[in-house]
Amino acid sequence: MNILILDDYQSAIKTLKCFELLKDAGHHISILGEIGLSTTELINSLKHADIIIPLRERTVFSKEVLEHLPNLKLISQTGKVSGHIDLITCERLGIEIREGKGLSIAPAELIWGLMIASRRQLVESVEDLKSGRWQTTFGQQLFGQTLGIWGYGKIGKQISQYAKVFGMKVQIWGSDHSKAAAQVDGFCAAASRQEFFETSDIVTLTLRYSETTKHIVTRSDLVAMKPSALFINTSRAGLVEPGALLSAVESGRPGFAAVDVYEQEPLVNNVPLLNHPRILCTPHIGYVERDTYEVYFESAIQNALDFISSYSTSTPQEKASQMPELTLRS
Repeated sequence: MNILILDDYQSAIKTLKCFELLKDAGHHISILGEIGLSTTELINSLKHADIIIPLRERTVFSKEVLEHLPNLKLISQTGKVSGHIDLITCERLGIEIREGKGLSIAPAELIWGLMIASRRQLVESVEDLKSGRWQTTFGQQLFGQTLGIWGYGKIGKQISQYAKVFGMKVQIWGSDHSKAAAQVDGFCAAASRQEFFETSDIVTLTLRYSETTKHIVTRSDLVAMKPSALFINTSRAGLVEPGALLSAVESGRPGFAAVDVYEQEPLVNNVPLLNHPRILCTPHIGYVERDTYEVYFESAIQNALDFISSYSTSTPQEKASQMPELTLRS
């Protein structure tokens, strides 16, 4: 079969150990790394593929795209399926979707890296040193500060443990389930949403994006934060009301932000967020890490090989009935 791996911006896939599984299987493998293809260019690149392995949500499989891929039998997703795939159209066209596994360690570590880099103004210090300027910044320690975590899933739990080691206070906001789980683990839940933003020195979002969480963080939430506070978003840009973060930082509350996700990606260099002196921006690298890629692609590749094995031995009637029900993950 023709197997196409998408969105390998860094030509990293061939360097992974798990890629050998695919090479040894004897199928025709293509890897696409181009950024910013038009719909027509994307269709032309995908039209001969039997199986597509996309990298997270970098490519959107809309109705228009899917209807022009006559050979497509399977999308073997790296990680979990999100809103980037039109599931209704896939079901109608008989395109199977299989979800892979994820790993939360790298995103949690990036959050902590952004936290330290922002509080100690590391990027500014390094750039000033390169320009011959010595000790131009005046940082702030994490010890004793209150970390607000909105969402208490895998990443939220890891972040709370890091905070404990650094001597920080932790408070949680989110669903009743999240708050209850945090309290079982010995952390407090904020008494109210307003208190959560007003009293946290640092707020980080560890929420899944869905219709229920879309634009859940408003400008009113952000301007309730302290002038010295830091807001971090490595989850999804759509969790925050459009334009609210830049407007709030420019008003002085919160005083600082660190962002890894954007409303349009890849990010162009004239975006105001990128050029703001009190906002640290990284290019959506929370999951871009070797061990994480090994987990993503080993699972997706094995799902593809399992599909091929079952597909080759199925009758036409069985092939038509192999489409499993898939619930969109929020």
